[in-house]
Amino acid sequence: MTGTRKLVKYYVRPILNNSKNKDSLKLGSSKLYFDRIELIKRNGKNISSKYLHLKEVNGLSRDISKIVHIQIKKITKTRKKIKNLKFNKPLIMGILNVTPDSFSDGGEFLSVKDAFAQYKKLRKEGAAIVDVGGESTRPGSKTVPAKKELQRIMPVIDQIKSNSKNSLVSVDTRKSSVMKAVMEYNIDFINDVSGLRYDSKVISFLNNTKIPFIIMHSISNPAKMQNSIKYKDVLLDVYDFLENQIKKCKSKGISENKIIIDPGIGFGKTLKQNLTLIKKISLLHSLGLPVMLGSSRKSFIGKIQKNELYDDRTGGSIASVLYGLSQGIQIFRVHDVYETNQAIKVYSKLI
Repeated sequence: MTGTRKLVKYYVRPILNNSKNKDSLKLGSSKLYFDRIELIKRNGKNISSKYLHLKEVNGLSRDISKIVHIQIKKITKTRKKIKNLKFNKPLIMGILNVTPDSFSDGGEFLSVKDAFAQYKKLRKEGAAIVDVGGESTRPGSKTVPAKKELQRIMPVIDQIKSNSKNSLVSVDTRKSSVMKAVMEYNIDFINDVSGLRYDSKVISFLNNTKIPFIIMHSISNPAKMQNSIKYKDVLLDVYDFLENQIKKCKSKGISENKIIIDPGIGFGKTLKQNLTLIKKISLLHSLGLPVMLGSSRKSFIGKIQKNELYDDRTGGSIASVLYGLSQGIQIFRVHDVYETNQAIKVYSKLI
């Protein structure tokens, strides 16, 4: 929770590293530490920041010091287990799109046989959870009717849940009717890329079922999200959106221990804005919840390489994952599970 004094709001971003000293604190449920923070001040349109050692926080004014300490408490608190997911080590969410038009793997897993084979492959390669989607939300995509979305995903989920013990399955959907329908298969997570904006009935559904879910930031529907991109400050605006959606959920009786947050890389953001979000993603830790990064094969990688049409973005995807690891990200949503898992293991041995 950030604090507000009139129009002034303060944000705390931990400067993370893997070295512990007498002044450092630990990022909750991780092996990373921080003894410095970036204190960001937002006063209307004016944004400023300064870097402080933790021992300097008590030298701030009484009100600001209190705000900072509240956020530091959220940064350092242990992230509670959700389902079987423990956040003391990085986790991988494998992507399984059963759509004809998803931006990277559309059309590859349309049959139940192919989709189930891919599910088993993702799990074998190290995915702790698999995210099944029946509606493409790539830039420019059109809304798929709930009936069509269910026709795509229900047989696949049935196959997975009937034949795979201890499976953790997330459903990537924005629609409460789809969420309700898949509950008969004991789905484990809901991944709403609209950030709970698309369907006004979703929050009530989440409260009634107590199912864990992911809130992802986005500013519009996929068809229009890249047409009009306006932020006062992308990092702080994304933070504020997620904070407000968390508050809305809690006001409806939903426990924050059911929530994972995602800044929505590629959803209504420019190349520069995507890079800013990834670079300073550690700010989101002051919301006190597990953070997921979904940068896999996104177009910003192609734009950096100045070859947006080239499909192989594995190297760029893994680079973003490794940077995310250095920033304490707990979950990575990826297409290339084997390569990502290998990179994480090697990186973890080197730090």
